[in-house]
Amino acid sequence: MGLENLTPAVGSTSSRKRVGRGQGSGMGKTATRGNKGQKSRSGYKRKRNFEGGQQPLAKRLPKIGFTSHVEKPYVINVERIKAVAELEEITIENIRSVHKIGRSVKAIKLVGASAKGLADKIKDENVTTTGN
Repeated sequence: MGLENLTPAVGSTSSRKRVGRGQGSGMGKTATRGNKGQKSRSGYKRKRNFEGGQQPLAKRLPKIGFTSHVEKPYVINVERIKAVAELEEITIENIRSVHKIGRSVKAIKLVGASAKGLADKIKDENVTTTGN
């Protein structure tokens, strides 16, 4: 057996339809497009989500929300959680020692009337107050 003897399996290939090439071909006259109508004309192109005049699915379904990928800081009110205000140095790790915060929290914002006075105690760039 050589490469020159290879042939496709029986029935696996067929010649392409040659439409619009005369009545004798069986695909002449209307060239398999049927009679009249938009689909039979040249230049016809159906819109991407056209559903025959029915309201398209994308318009029938409710539009829902948007999810921002910008992480918002975890907010701590120092008036309520006095232990944070009493820390010597304010860092995320020190705050975790006095207040339960998840490991996923990457930034903290301190709010409250006395939060601006804590600015000099903050030693971590991921901890901010309402003033800065």
